[in-house]
Amino acid sequence: MDCSLVRTLVAAGTGRARTIYVGHREPPPGTEAYIPQRYPDNRIVSAKYTFWNFIPKNLFEQFRRIANFYFLIIFLVQLIIDTPTSPVTSGLPLFFVITVTAIKQGYEDWLRHKADNAMNQCPVHFIQHGKLVRKQSRKLRVGDIVMVKENEIFPCDLIFLSSSRGDGTCHVTTASLDGESSHKTHYAVQDTKGFHTEEEIDGLHATVECEQPQPDLYKFVGRINVYNDLNDPVVRPLGSENLLLRGATLKNTEKIFGVAIYTGMETKMALNYQSKSQKRSAVEKSMNVFLIVYLCILISKALINTVLKYVWQSEPFRDEPWYNQKTEAERQRNLFLRAFTDFLAFMVLFNYIIPVSMYVTVEMQKFLGSYFITWDEDMFDEDTGEGPLVNTSDLNEELGQVEYVFTDKTGTLTENNMEFKECCIEGHVYVPHVVCNGQVLPDSSGIDMIDSSPGVSSREREELFFRALCLCHTVQVKDDDDVDGPRMSPGSGKSCVYISSSPDEVALVEGVQRLGFTYLRLKDSYMEILNRDSGIERFELLEILSFDSVRRRMSVIVKSATGEIYLFCKGADSSIFPRVIEGKVDQIRSRVERNAVEGLRTLCVAYKRLIPEEYEGICKLLQATKVALQDREKKLAEAYEQIEKDLILLGATAVEDRLQEKAADTIEALQKAGIKVWVLTGDKMETAAATCYACKLFRRSTQLLELTTKKIEEQSLHDVLFELSKTVLRCSGSLARDNFSGLSADMQDYGLIIDGAALSLIMKPREDGSSSNYRELFLDICRNCSAVLCCRMAPLQKAQIVKLIKLSKEHPITLAIGDGANDVSMILEVAHVGHPLWASVIGKEGRQAARNSDYAIPKFKHLKKMLLVHGHFYYIRISELVQYFFYKNVCFIFPQFLYQFFCGFSQQTLYDTAYLTLYNISFTSLPILLYSLMEQHVSIDTLKRDPSLYRDIAKNALLRWRVFIYWTFLGLFDALVFFFGAYFMFENTTVTNNGQIFGNWTFGMLVFTVMVFTVTLKLALDTHYWTWINHFVIWGSLLFYIVFSLLWGGIIWPFLNYQRMYYVFIQMLSSGPAWLAVVLLVTVGLLPDVLKKVLCRQLWPTATERVQHTGSAQPADTVMRLTPLVSPQSPCPTAARRGPHPQEVAFTFWNSEEYATLPPTLGPAQGPRGSSLSRGCPGSGPEMPV
Repeated sequence: MDCSLVRTLVAAGTGRARTIYVGHREPPPGTEAYIPQRYPDNRIVSAKYTFWNFIPKNLFEQFRRIANFYFLIIFLVQLIIDTPTSPVTSGLPLFFVITVTAIKQGYEDWLRHKADNAMNQCPVHFIQHGKLVRKQSRKLRVGDIVMVKENEIFPCDLIFLSSSRGDGTCHVTTASLDGESSHKTHYAVQDTKGFHTEEEIDGLHATVECEQPQPDLYKFVGRINVYNDLNDPVVRPLGSENLLLRGATLKNTEKIFGVAIYTGMETKMALNYQSKSQKRSAVEKSMNVFLIVYLCILISKALINTVLKYVWQSEPFRDEPWYNQKTEAERQRNLFLRAFTDFLAFMVLFNYIIPVSMYVTVEMQKFLGSYFITWDEDMFDEDTGEGPLVNTSDLNEELGQVEYVFTDKTGTLTENNMEFKECCIEGHVYVPHVVCNGQVLPDSSGIDMIDSSPGVSSREREELFFRALCLCHTVQVKDDDDVDGPRMSPGSGKSCVYISSSPDEVALVEGVQRLGFTYLRLKDSYMEILNRDSGIERFELLEILSFDSVRRRMSVIVKSATGEIYLFCKGADSSIFPRVIEGKVDQIRSRVERNAVEGLRTLCVAYKRLIPEEYEGICKLLQATKVALQDREKKLAEAYEQIEKDLILLGATAVEDRLQEKAADTIEALQKAGIKVWVLTGDKMETAAATCYACKLFRRSTQLLELTTKKIEEQSLHDVLFELSKTVLRCSGSLARDNFSGLSADMQDYGLIIDGAALSLIMKPREDGSSSNYRELFLDICRNCSAVLCCRMAPLQKAQIVKLIKLSKEHPITLAIGDGANDVSMILEVAHVGHPLWASVIGKEGRQAARNSDYAIPKFKHLKKMLLVHGHFYYIRISELVQYFFYKNVCFIFPQFLYQFFCGFSQQTLYDTAYLTLYNISFTSLPILLYSLMEQHVSIDTLKRDPSLYRDIAKNALLRWRVFIYWTFLGLFDALVFFFGAYFMFENTTVTNNGQIFGNWTFGMLVFTVMVFTVTLKLALDTHYWTWINHFVIWGSLLFYIVFSLLWGGIIWPFLNYQRMYYVFIQMLSSGPAWLAVVLLVTVGLLPDVLKKVLCRQLWPTATERVQHTGSAQPADTVMRLTPLVSPQSPCPTAARRGPHPQEVAFTFWNSEEYATLPPTLGPAQGPRGSSLSRGCPGSGPEMPV
């Protein structure tokens, strides 16, 4: 074709594109200028630091944290001015925190360096001067021609040139990229697939023009110019089907050749290394707010002491006593400068009220605590061999604060294990392997369940429908070494093993195989099928119009052996029916709706014949759009829209996707915990609603409200919204219901169903430029519904829903859970809004969702334990940790503040430097860290048995201002007890047995001893779950304090210039009154907290405290209600052949008393589907009317 014409078509707005010279060979003279370009080598660098920049870069990042920077300033102030405490007291804790964090980050980066080196040094084969050369992967360059053998990993992003397979295809698995273990088929460039040797491929003259690197794994736009002699080059479009990604593995193909186009950090895999935006939990935000409060308290203390100091020194004899005369320079010093210096000195003296070690303790707690999820054997799935994954530990405690759960349906609530149930062709229903009177009829091609058997004319449509199912797909046939030849017989045809990235397609191909038509293979662009008469039919595959979630359909254009050209199209009914001009639409629509009500996934199939001239026009249209480098997807969508029209409807299929085990139990438990569950799916309303009933999202008592396109067509959007608003607010008197009212007995439960089209209208700005009124009204309706179902949702609409809730005035904590790549937009859209959680189910649609998620679980049922148990424990533990840290530092510093009133505001410290330094690092750090890792205030079984306990910690209950103020005042009370208790004790008994008088260091030692024992025993009183580790750490910390004090004050240390604590601790212990003071003051200090707990438990107990008191959450009969519905085993042979899978949704659903019938809003069908029970086993079990 004319290359200049193609260039003209794509020249406008192509932007910057890269040109790659294949094999570094210059194009023939006169074609175009040879402009060598520089690209990065193939080294992968995932490490953050190098040997040279680790220290400065790491220090810069750590001191960007406000707390670290604050303590650095305090340390510098201590170095610059004369302060009452040594710089060591601030420098050593800061050094400890910085060092621990640096070691942790350095070790993690060393592991990344190690992995990078292993990847960069692996051997790669490439073509050089017609020979195969081996070199390290890091030396690969853009333009090199690479050879990859079977089971090897692609070293960079390659354009697929040729393979050892005759049809120019290869099979690839992308498990390391998106987790999809299914084999994907990639296609070589049409003009290069015949090059099979090194010499042939080295003689290739070609250039590749493509887009600049971008991270989307599933999008690629480019073209290749192949030069043959001196003629104009042949231009071929390049898409994602021609691109082999770094990290993918070659399967079932001996070898392939490809040209490197993206290397190193420009590969799509490397571009996906980019870290997600940092999410901050509600606990961390509360912690920062509390820190600001304590900083204000610190400044107030320093200001008060500075003012009082100068008030105290206003009298001359106090400012300049006879024993401490000032020098002349001191007398001449500026008053404001002196006051400012004193203010800084007081800031240094009281700065320990800000807990520097709290941040490192919180980080350690989150990091170590995340392993409890990965180690949980109950959350390990033996069928898949998968366990839970924690991709970020920063949000552990948010699992205990979830208010909304947004879940996908297919693969998340269901197994994504499809089984072909039936097909409907022009009103005639066909069921593979029909069961009659308990006998399986394996050789029957189908049974008409509605009218008489189809006539001769209908038989042609029937066979055309089966051929369409055999041809309209992207299924591959797995090579079977036990089968020789191209499966030329029916016997060999039945041994076909199909693989595809879509379980639906495999189910359809296997289903039509049981109806007499078998798809054999795709070879040399010809698709082979085996018909009922055991004859091989060959169709040339001309074009594939790929499936996408927006069009919701796919098409193929094929040419039969007789020369007829067909376009076969299959897709959702909403995308097929509007494009149909002929066929029995009403009968098929009725059957589709009936199957949807029964929870089956439905697809419609249509076709049209193309005349050669029409096909030529389609070819030109597709060729023009496929070679575009800009807006190719948009142009292809417009082209597909023109091609897929004026179709003839053939029929529809029904595929069943079983509900996951214990999905209903999980949703019921989440609702009882006060969590609102929303299902976001692309399925039909009837299909999704049936699944929602089966999984107990909707109950028999739930009144369904519809906000759908059909409703809006009958009334305006404004009227529908206001009508729904009146309905849901009628019971609550215009007050939004509480999150937990969804299951209340005295209020009507409402369930809302909304479709994608209605959501678009709600989100669309109004004529006056605002859409907030409709959005707020919609949110009010949703808040008052116990469950919401969003059907016919595109992936971006799922993100819109989550974002809408996140931006509402309550700013609730949300969790979005999905299993496939189409669910990733739910998190990518809202990653920068608030603090959404993102969990994923490791499903059959791949691991792209798992890679992008914060947490990944094997099955939906594991969500129950992750939220109600792990989330509950995480929140309880870290909230106690934060409050305890502030409490013990108030106890620590407030006596120092009181002491200034008794020392003339001279900035004399109450405690020795060693004790100032080690209080937060050694004496009180390990007990709270262990508590925050192991505490279980109620048992795991109790939390699973009584989900309502989750409500006690909702809305950040343990870090509210009321709780924070209680802990602060408790610290103030204890500090008053420590200081004045020791003061009055010393006032009356200040002499030891040998007549010596206690000094100020002994006084400070007594206060410090009482404080360490009180704060440690306070934590012991709060501990409900005791193990030998708790005993060892708590009592060991107290023992360590005593041993340290004996050694610090009992030995003369040669490295100290002075030793003011020598013999002080031993002298204190030799005094009987000191022992009495310790016991008495510790008891008085703990008494208010004990009394408060006893009174609150007796008068205003929470649900958790009642459970702790009784030791049991619910009676046994309530436990049974939480178990999943299980129906008796059916004697039907079809049930027997289902193997180990749990019984299908229809059985669980229809045999339950509570869910015996669907409400009238779901359509005409009021009972169970006939094909599973009444049709399958008419004589072997209880029948229900259709």
